[in-house]
Amino acid sequence: MLYQKLRQFFHIVLIAAGLLAAAPASAGHWEFNLHGNLWGVREYQTWLPTHYVPGTALPVVLMLHGCVSEPNSMAAVSRFNELADRENFIVVYPRQNVTSNPMRCWNFMLLSNQERDSGEPAILMSILNKVKRDYSVDASRVYVTGISSGGAMASIMAACYSDVFAAVMVHSGGMYKGAIGLVTAADSLLFGSSFDPKARGKDAWRCGGSPRHLMPVMVFHGSDDIVVNPINGDQTIEQFLQTSDYGDDGRDNDSVMYRASRIERGNVPYGHSYTIHTYISKGTVVAQKYTVAGMSHAWSGGPTLWPFSDEHGPDATLISWNFFKNYRR
Repeated sequence: MLYQKLRQFFHIVLIAAGLLAAAPASAGHWEFNLHGNLWGVREYQTWLPTHYVPGTALPVVLMLHGCVSEPNSMAAVSRFNELADRENFIVVYPRQNVTSNPMRCWNFMLLSNQERDSGEPAILMSILNKVKRDYSVDASRVYVTGISSGGAMASIMAACYSDVFAAVMVHSGGMYKGAIGLVTAADSLLFGSSFDPKARGKDAWRCGGSPRHLMPVMVFHGSDDIVVNPINGDQTIEQFLQTSDYGDDGRDNDSVMYRASRIERGNVPYGHSYTIHTYISKGTVVAQKYTVAGMSHAWSGGPTLWPFSDEHGPDATLISWNFFKNYRR
């Protein structure tokens, strides 16, 4: 009896050893921090991927959560950490304070948060600069994305810090300065912004210091979004194309036009169909818009049973990263 039990024990040990040998030697991990400046203090979490090695500069994605969310749930829904482990990049997740917004929304509608080196954008940039000091970062490959209020804030960051971010993905969000107060914010959510995307495109260009470069943008939006009207996605594309029109040569001359170069359609097996509008200027893709048919206010391709996640949509995380990889600043 004792002999049989010993055999069973060693058999289990050998199986466990085999599983461990087959598993990755290491895994990415969280680092938790607190940072601030004169504009305020925020917690943030940094995901260092499996193969992070100090001294080897990696790309960075700044990920901004939506309302009633936070870094851990945003990481679970987007699964950016798992992708970061495979593709070897860093992900930074700032956390909005309940004292700044009871719903943990980023306050994209406040004028103080719509300028460079002011308000929440200044805090987020200070966090990003701290990450650059603490870890090995490739400054030419820094990207920003977010959903809902985080998507609208991502538009602000890309507009006002276009010298920092090489590309932006706005998921179920809105254009730069699409609202300038609580009333216009509510209107934009329900009906789309009342402001002209072309005018806001010029404002965004000026906020970035009137640069001479393009700002590549990707937009994801569900056709049945009941929280943020899908027209906001169209306005975001138009605004950034106008920003790039100015960035191309400093003039509003349609060198970058709001006209799709190609339109494609796809379908997720047993899931949603979607349409891709691609905008090309001088051989370069400057914008793409994914409209997911039947999807509401959710991260496209996220896991099941999570709020604001739709597993039946195309994988917004992988698609956006593949978009980002084409650009450097």
